[in-house]
Amino acid sequence: STRFPGKMLADINGKPLFMWTYDGVKKARKLDHLIVATDDERIADVAERHGIDVMMTSPKCKSGTERTAEVAKNLTFYDVVINIQGDEPMIKSEFIDQLVEVFEANPQIEMATITTHIRTKRQWYNPNVVKVVTDINGFALYFSRSPIPSENTEYFPPRRHIGIYGYRRETLLRLAELEPTPLELAEKLEQLRAVENGIKIFCLDIPEAKDLISVDTIEDIELVKKFLHD
Repeated sequence: STRFPGKMLADINGKPLFMWTYDGVKKARKLDHLIVATDDERIADVAERHGIDVMMTSPKCKSGTERTAEVAKNLTFYDVVINIQGDEPMIKSEFIDQLVEVFEANPQIEMATITTHIRTKRQWYNPNVVKVVTDINGFALYFSRSPIPSENTEYFPPRRHIGIYGYRRETLLRLAELEPTPLELAEKLEQLRAVENGIKIFCLDIPEAKDLISVDTIEDIELVKKFLHD
């Protein structure tokens, strides 16, 4: 993380951030194989000491999508790949199962992600909280760090994005080969590369995920510590 160097190893109540995420999803029934993908030897060392499968990836990866694709190239026997960003320490295994079930139930879906409700004005205006608007079928129209669609939310309750993605393997590999796009670079949001290239992203809305805290800043670490302690 350029905004928070060493973020994945940040201590939360005696355990590194990424280990909270790993422990939160390892019981997912729909995951056949769970891997920590990193270019950081320190993260790999911690993971291996806990008996976790690790794949070292190139330091040239510009996003989690590219890193996940590098791993997926070697996993030819999987149809669906889930990219779980390591800065989601409060994620639950059942959310991952629900995302996998989207692909099982809908063979035409190429890519999907998780969204939930925005609870506060602070979240609404926080650029680290990514907002999303969808079409009437639940596919993303746009993601932004700015408040969208507008403050008049009577017709479209505001929703935020959770950093979990699912892809058909072929879609993931194709996406990673595409050049960064103008809106992706402007918003600093990797999923806009898919949107700009016509890859439809289904947004699975999970109301129970509304209390999740994604870690983007040191202040978020303190919030998570308090929440997990309580």
